[in-house]
Amino acid sequence: MTGEPFSIAGLFAGIGGIERGLALHGGEAELLCEYWDPAHRVLATRFPDVPLVEDVRDLRSLPKVDLVSAGFPCTDLSQAGRMDGINGRASGLVSEVFRLIRRPRAPMLLLENVRNMLVLDGGAAMQYLVDELEALGYRWAYRLVDSRFTGVPQRRQRVIFLASRTIDPRAVLFADDEGEPGPEWFSDETCGFYWTEGLRGLGWARDAVPTLKGGSTIGIPSQPGIWNPSAPLGRRIVLPVVEEAEQMQGFPAGWTSPADDGPGRKGPRWKLTGNAVTVGVSAWVGRRLRDPGEPILDGQPMKAGGRWPTAAFGAKGKIWAVDVSMWPTREPYRHLHEIVDLEEAQPLSARASAGFLSRAERGSLRFVDGFLDDVAEHAAYMAEELSVA
Repeated sequence: MTGEPFSIAGLFAGIGGIERGLALHGGEAELLCEYWDPAHRVLATRFPDVPLVEDVRDLRSLPKVDLVSAGFPCTDLSQAGRMDGINGRASGLVSEVFRLIRRPRAPMLLLENVRNMLVLDGGAAMQYLVDELEALGYRWAYRLVDSRFTGVPQRRQRVIFLASRTIDPRAVLFADDEGEPGPEWFSDETCGFYWTEGLRGLGWARDAVPTLKGGSTIGIPSQPGIWNPSAPLGRRIVLPVVEEAEQMQGFPAGWTSPADDGPGRKGPRWKLTGNAVTVGVSAWVGRRLRDPGEPILDGQPMKAGGRWPTAAFGAKGKIWAVDVSMWPTREPYRHLHEIVDLEEAQPLSARASAGFLSRAERGSLRFVDGFLDDVAEHAAYMAEELSVA
């Protein structure tokens, strides 16, 4: 497949993060499948010439393609979800992928999901995937990556899993390793955090937002907060808009606009964006599919039943851990303040600020000097503004 365009069938396609990234390096979607209607509307607009199916369970077969992609549901695997495991109602739908790739036997399969599946239930999800793939004769490799390596200011860690009957998946996933950059890579101007937390976690990220979350299906966003300590009082804690979140996922601003519920109504766009695959991650995979490299194989054999490492490969019942970082490359970085309009961004409300401050003061977390002082001043300022209004 080196240098040649390749065909894709995209299952659980969401808003097309995998398929858009692969398309940048010759991937041509021949089928997309997505159940949720708002995502369906986005795909129909952004991939107008590609046949679109609603329910993976209704598919009797796939077209003959080079690669099947599937960012299968994380609902039962994520720490923010139900954590029912790989056999849960949503995440268990990955079994439909294995049903469909049997005939015709797909040459390659690309999966994406949350970091938590490496450890949930002792890594049962990983063992299930490996067992199914090896039973079908695939070699496989996976790697945990941080979306920031693609140049977006979002600290998002996801498992990228590639299985193949034709090429060596190690030459795709382990051909690059730049390593996490030092502090000079990031700006001190802003930090991202989740204001809905504060007791046991914060999701703190310097010059980035923590992992974007889906929010609710009815359109209630789960926006991260952004601390800008140099801003005037009342603007030190602000919220990004969904168009900025889209860019933090590597999409053009407005990518999910076909899901709008009407003028000024964003509907489920936060959920669509938060659930997506970062475009730059799949673009990196697509580039290496077209131009495989010499794999880095430093590591050691893994014992059966051991803890799943952050990168590994295997075949025929044998597994090797690989010592690589979550930063395969370091693409030019877009700083958080270059995406979010800090002067126009919505300030965090008085109620939300006071609630976060109360949780932070009751918890045992340690905070950067000056942060809680700014939150307290912001909460007081917003409360005063509210009383005047």
